[in-house]
Amino acid sequence: MDPLILSRIQFAANISFHILFPSITIALGWVLLFFKWRYNRTGDTAWMRAYFTWVKIFALSFAMGVVSGITMSFQFGTNWPGYMETVGNIAGPLLAYEVLTAFFLEAVFLGIMLFGFSRVSNGVHTLATFLVAFGTTLSAFWILALNSWMQTPTGFEMRDGVAHAVDWWAIVFNPSFPYRLIHMLLASGLTVSFLIAGFSALRFLAGDRSDSMWRALRTGVFAGAILIPVQIFVGDQHGLNTLEHQPQKVAAMEANWETRANVPLVLFAIPDEKARENRFELAIPNGASLILRHSTDGIVPGLNDYPGNHPPVFPVFWGFRIMVGVGVMMLVVSWTAGFFLWRRQTLPKPLALLMVPMALSGWVAVLAGWYTTEIGRQPWLVTGVLKTADAVGPVAGGQVAFTLAVYLVLYAVLLLAYLSVLYYLAMKAAKDGDTSPLPAVLDTPLSQPAQN
Repeated sequence: MDPLILSRIQFAANISFHILFPSITIALGWVLLFFKWRYNRTGDTAWMRAYFTWVKIFALSFAMGVVSGITMSFQFGTNWPGYMETVGNIAGPLLAYEVLTAFFLEAVFLGIMLFGFSRVSNGVHTLATFLVAFGTTLSAFWILALNSWMQTPTGFEMRDGVAHAVDWWAIVFNPSFPYRLIHMLLASGLTVSFLIAGFSALRFLAGDRSDSMWRALRTGVFAGAILIPVQIFVGDQHGLNTLEHQPQKVAAMEANWETRANVPLVLFAIPDEKARENRFELAIPNGASLILRHSTDGIVPGLNDYPGNHPPVFPVFWGFRIMVGVGVMMLVVSWTAGFFLWRRQTLPKPLALLMVPMALSGWVAVLAGWYTTEIGRQPWLVTGVLKTADAVGPVAGGQVAFTLAVYLVLYAVLLLAYLSVLYYLAMKAAKDGDTSPLPAVLDTPLSQPAQN
């Protein structure tokens, strides 16, 4: 059992489970703030009922993200000691900034947001919601700054095999960071939009016609319909940036073997790395050249220019296509649902049934995109600086295999439990409708503090 492969799978399993929850909390905090702002503006308690439903899901997701993040961070020392030994002078401070700014901000004000409805004024509670939402975005800022630096490292110098920072501005705002940050924030927005829409569609199918359900449903559908075209544009710009700085990754995404002009857009293929060709290829003539170079005769880099220094083609090629395919589904479903909600003020049952599984479509797209990004960096852990094989620790393959099995079982149980709670909350909300009691703060004027 190869410790390198097992360690990579174990870290992939940990980060795959972990990223599910920040992909929700990053955007959900802002949705909660929107619900609260709408209540403050209109006095309509349906907005606060939507807030109370989704703040529970935020709290659960936040807790799951924190626990899985701690587990993941341990592996820097147990499985990948070479990483911190080589680039710890850069990775360490960026991770510390995330904890000292974003995590503390979230942790301090999360309690007020969750339990302060009847203990602080409405204005303070709204401020707490804003600070928690800001904290989740600030957390994404620091984590993506580090991850982007690993993809396109700048602002450092090597001394005796160790990276030392010489320009922190260049390190944080490295060439791929702005694209990666915006792409991830939009991905979180889409994840939450479809989660809210699917959750609300489940309530709709259970017979719930409450105002709070309609408020949440419309928010999710219309937010998704707006964000997905923006994400398509940003994704295109991100792809052009990747072409400039990581051409071998783009070559793997397109399964293009030879550097040439008039490269087709491969829709379906089974890449064969041994034969250096694609089997069962279905392609659109000149499509890749048009997308990547904005010209049908544009030259696209080929994998054969990077012998032994390009990522595995199959997972990168298919990860990218799954991400794009899910994005197209999001576009069709959100615009269709938006049409019915705008014109007919209701949903056809078949469309509602489709929207329920689409509640998890954001997770699928995020994971597919994350695999494309991270596998596409191989064989490098930090591009041009540290190879993955040089960072793995001296841990026996059997030990890694055992802990990997434990992680997989634990994560499967936790994920099932998480989804079960979401289903329970949806059914409870559908049953209660707009009849459940509200906290005392709602019985006081918006500008006045509530009494215990």
